Amino acid sequence: MGRRKKMVERVKALMYKQENIRNIGIVAHIDHGKTTLSDNLLAGCGMISDELAGRQLFLDFDEMEQARGITINAANVSMVHEYEGEDYLINLIDTPGHVDFGGDVTRAMRAVDGAVVVVDAVEGVMPQTETVLRQALRENVKPVLFVNKVDRLINELEVDKQEMQLRLAKVINQVNKFIKSMRPEKYQEWKLDASNGSVAFGSALYKWAISVPAMKNTGVGFNEVFDYCKAGNMEELAKKSPLYVVVLDMVVRHLPSPLEAQKDRIGVIWKGDMDSDEGRSMISCDPEGPIVLMVTDISIDPHAGEVATGRLYSGTLKRGAELYISGMYRKNRVQQVGIFMGPDRVEVEEIPAGNIAAVVGLKDAFVGCTATSLEKMVPFEEIRHVSEPVVTVAVEAEDMKDLPKLIEVLRQISKEDPTLNVQINEETGEHLISGMGELHLEVVIAKIERDKGLKLKTSPPIVVYRETVQGTSDVIEGKSPNKHNRFYIQVEPLPQEVVELVKSGEVSMRMDKVERRKKFESAGLNKEEAKGVTEIFDGNLFLDMTKGIQYLSETMELILEGFKEAMRNGPLSREPCSGIKVKLVDVKLHEDAVHRGPAQVIPAVRQAIHASILTAKPTLLEPMQYIFITVPQELMGNVTKEIQSRRGQILEMNVEGDMVTLKAKAPVAEMFGFAGDIRSATEGRALWATEHAGFEPVPHAMLNDIVMSVRKRKGLKLEIPKPSDYVG
Repeated sequence: MGRRKKMVERVKALMYKQENIRNIGIVAHIDHGKTTLSDNLLAGCGMISDELAGRQLFLDFDEMEQARGITINAANVSMVHEYEGEDYLINLIDTPGHVDFGGDVTRAMRAVDGAVVVVDAVEGVMPQTETVLRQALRENVKPVLFVNKVDRLINELEVDKQEMQLRLAKVINQVNKFIKSMRPEKYQEWKLDASNGSVAFGSALYKWAISVPAMKNTGVGFNEVFDYCKAGNMEELAKKSPLYVVVLDMVVRHLPSPLEAQKDRIGVIWKGDMDSDEGRSMISCDPEGPIVLMVTDISIDPHAGEVATGRLYSGTLKRGAELYISGMYRKNRVQQVGIFMGPDRVEVEEIPAGNIAAVVGLKDAFVGCTATSLEKMVPFEEIRHVSEPVVTVAVEAEDMKDLPKLIEVLRQISKEDPTLNVQINEETGEHLISGMGELHLEVVIAKIERDKGLKLKTSPPIVVYRETVQGTSDVIEGKSPNKHNRFYIQVEPLPQEVVELVKSGEVSMRMDKVERRKKFESAGLNKEEAKGVTEIFDGNLFLDMTKGIQYLSETMELILEGFKEAMRNGPLSREPCSGIKVKLVDVKLHEDAVHRGPAQVIPAVRQAIHASILTAKPTLLEPMQYIFITVPQELMGNVTKEIQSRRGQILEMNVEGDMVTLKAKAPVAEMFGFAGDIRSATEGRALWATEHAGFEPVPHAMLNDIVMSVRKRKGLKLEIPKPSDYVG
């Protein structure tokens, strides 16, 4: 324990030296060795014993992670590294590589300034490598590269010295190509180059690494590595050129401190006024400025309750500070501040700007919120997740008396993990949890049963569809129940470019009106429509096309509530809507405010929108997945058969040696049980991964059957509704 205590003292002292802080994330495709690498770094800094590093998986401290052998939660740890005679504080977040837990990666990227991208030397850049790198680059996080498992190239693939160098160069080129396509303006500055030391090579399992700058000190280069690996003498190699020194030297040398990073990053993640007090304070990472904390994670401590972890961009956090949470006007009082040492949270007196802090007492906080000492501050940009929930399970408590507890727990988990969508259906009594995939939901349900002691009954997984339209509707009149107000609504499909713009978060209602209008026009809306955009909700737009109508401005909030209700549950099968443009063409309002309250306006607007959708060629969109499979050539036929039997189509095929790599696309609805089937079809010799591929219209021939099966599941009438069901 003495060693740990000493480390805490050093961490506390370094928190105030911002130029010596590095906030970094470790990102990679699943099984490329992130957590083993993290172990090594911790052992090198004296946090865990050398013997256990690589096997202890210190940051996979959840028993489910240990049982499955994968990282499920992003884990934080602070440690100290000495470089050229100076101490540096490294705040590290180890992130998951499995596509189902991609939300954790996105959130971690908001807290850090640099990323160590880990790539397996044998497998090379994989789909999920590109996804996590895209998440880092989008958040303006600078990458460095660690090419792992170099020993496998030499001992398993038996390549010679020249072939080894060619393969390693190929990995660097692949990553550089991706950086250039994603961030051309940053490419010269961020380009990875082995000669300047922004790339390291090694083996996390055997605890050695090399880089060009390190070679000058250790004398260990590619030739020596080749000879040591051939001779199986990894221990000697690890002594001469230890991994943690090489990688952490690279981090200190090439990744920015908060002082450098915040100058550049604030403009990307915050759309407020840069000349305001808080703007200047965040850009200069000022510990004397107002407190501005971006919450990136919420976890539960059995003793302290909710712990909000996040990046402190400005100010100094102390116990007793009162903070406003974005979107709420209540204050929350900070009860404790601390730092994470893997599974342990260590309390400290205060934490200054530029650090990653763990805070107890922010009971209203949620992931992605801004906690600040300022009452009215423009919050940070929303955290945009790469994919969205596409698989749902219905859960009920086995014992009816546990129902109130279940509702409480579901609220809690949706707060902890914003990539989960929790719905409590009053009509059917079902509680629905939607997640990124089968594994995501399996893990969440196992966690509820284990941590909360609740026994659950779950349905087989089902797919979440989206409702949309393919044509333009008639103008439909919606009357309020008292007949005093009339709303004239028309719907049509949104151009794909507009949908992309909205989904990527490039436009929002918070940005400048003129700038938003220009973006919409360039994506395909005409001038009048772009000017009329009044609300963006879940990939749908509401446009006010009316002119000079009395009382409209004071009724607009209720009209938008009706629009949102209609978009949450479409008319075909009560699934969420997507890609719909709803136009308010005309309105007649009663002059007396009493006669145009919520009970009059909301249902009238909702029903007019639903009726309009039904006259505009309504259809369902189903979620799709890309599937990437690498398999020996002789088993290729079994794989294509498996994909085609699931309505899949093969998009690309590359042959390398005796291995084939396939890229295919298939509906999520057909992918249940795929893991077991592909394993038996290929005798367990296929490597595969999936990635979210957006939504596509369901085949016309299947539309009716799918709508009916969803309606049946939800206990709705087994017939497709008509416009007259909504407007008389």
